[in-house]
Amino acid sequence: MSCGEPHETDCSEVLDHLYEFLDHEMPDSDCTKFETHFEECSPCLEKYGLEQAVKKLVKRCCGQDDVPTDLRAKVMGRIDVIRSGGAVPEQDVTASDVTDSANPAI
Repeated sequence: MSCGEPHETDCSEVLDHLYEFLDHEMPDSDCTKFETHFEECSPCLEKYGLEQAVKKLVKRCCGQDDVPTDLRAKVMGRIDVIRSGGAVPEQDVTASDVTDSANPAI
């Protein structure tokens, strides 16, 4: 996605790090670059607005649900492996893990 105009910060960089921006997980200097980009690029601003709306909806609808401890541990372990550059098999966290963790009686 791009508006076709040159920007100081490339559209692909903005979209690759959009969730970090939304979650306030990036340095202030990067946030400023992203805000400037959104002022210049309407397609990226539209994508940002859509993702922000989805995030708010999920928080409103699911924000009160507790995450099962074992599921949280599996997900955090997978994130650590990915951050360290390792490959994670697809079957590490499956839909059944999520269902079983959320509903222990099943």
